[in-house]
Amino acid sequence: MPKARETAVYTHGHHESVLRSHTWRTAANSAAYLLGSLKPHMKILDIGCGPGTITADLAELVPDGHVTGVDHAPGILEQARATAAGRGLANVDFAVADVHALDYPDDTFCVVHAHQVLQHVGDPVQALREMRRVTRPGGFIAVRDADYAAMTWYPAVPGLDEWLDLYERVARANGGEPDAGRRLMSWALAAGLRDITATSGTWTYSTPEERAWWSGLWADRTLASAYADRATQGGHATEEQLRAVSAAWREWGGRQDGWFAVLHGEILCRKEA
Repeated sequence: MPKARETAVYTHGHHESVLRSHTWRTAANSAAYLLGSLKPHMKILDIGCGPGTITADLAELVPDGHVTGVDHAPGILEQARATAAGRGLANVDFAVADVHALDYPDDTFCVVHAHQVLQHVGDPVQALREMRRVTRPGGFIAVRDADYAAMTWYPAVPGLDEWLDLYERVARANGGEPDAGRRLMSWALAAGLRDITATSGTWTYSTPEERAWWSGLWADRTLASAYADRATQGGHATEEQLRAVSAAWREWGGRQDGWFAVLHGEILCRKEA
């Protein structure tokens, strides 16, 4: 039987407002649950690497090893290569890949890592099977995904509930699962993984600078990104409704008592030896 291929559409796209968020991500703020398992010699596959900031951090943490960053979108890889080159890293390379059908032999990598990927794929269980396949016995499959329905904020600015409802509808229409965080362990078990450590982590935005940054990128993304196009073209929202949601984000960002928390599910799975 042929392997499953990518069937979902990446909801966010790579508009500047999206990359504003992606380039903020580091191994420390996005993969802390994995870092204690890394050794200097390890060979790592970083799936859905985007602009490569986490990939570059991982490469620095395995100076005697190697990191391969892969993404389904060819265009973003030039930025990832520039990120690595700007940091003088020689132990990293990048390639286009589909997580449902990875072009690597069995038992190739010590660690296979995916951050904010499974929420956007058509078949997360098949993706985890492929991640398991290319991991060496005794190695690790490490996955972290946000859970949109578990995001929480204060104050209850009118319009943000509409944002969450709209985002979830658009993401699911694109073939993804925005509440992936809570499902990771279930998907891993279905993929045949058994040695699973399931944890959670958060991003919290509460300072004036953090509120301005987080609200600004979502206000812009709601109006100008691929997500905005898919919301209107898919019949999920009108341009007027998107403007109202964007304004709600601006309002929340201007509140002195504003607080926003993003919950993530995390799984660290050891492949049986």
